[in-house]
Amino acid sequence: MILETELGSITVEIYEKKAPVTAANFLQYVNENRFEGAVFYRTVTMENQPVNDVKIEVIQGGLFEDEHENGLPPIIHESTDVTGILHTDGVISMARLGPGTASSEFFICIGDQPELDFGGKRNPDGQGFAAFGKVIDGMDVVRKIQNQPAEGQYLKPQISILKIKRSN
Repeated sequence: MILETELGSITVEIYEKKAPVTAANFLQYVNENRFEGAVFYRTVTMENQPVNDVKIEVIQGGLFEDEHENGLPPIIHESTDVTGILHTDGVISMARLGPGTASSEFFICIGDQPELDFGGKRNPDGQGFAAFGKVIDGMDVVRKIQNQPAEGQYLKPQISILKIKRSN
């Protein structure tokens, strides 16, 4: 899978066998061109989360709007204790509020982020986040996005995702 952004391309391997529900959801967005107009809009760095006891580093992207016309219904939560995909450097995972609320928003880990795994303390419910793939080329672009100007955790301006396409 290739995410073409205005700052360069990010190649992601999607783990369809390990995380079938989450991977299928992401691929449905790609196959049906539902990510048209998607952006990277959030950068979480060690410096911009002063009230969080558990700090993480990620960039987050997707449709940005909760009720976007291209959105699909939320999917069940595939936690890392089920899939075995841990939040290590370059892992792509679904953003969510509570378990079973993930739909179109995703993030990419910068560095290892064990507090995002099942049992981690970043989310009070302890269920972690649903990882479903990993960046295999383009972490330099991920880091470039993370270091763009931001107000708080929100990129100003947002970084356009020009296209997401299958690489084979």
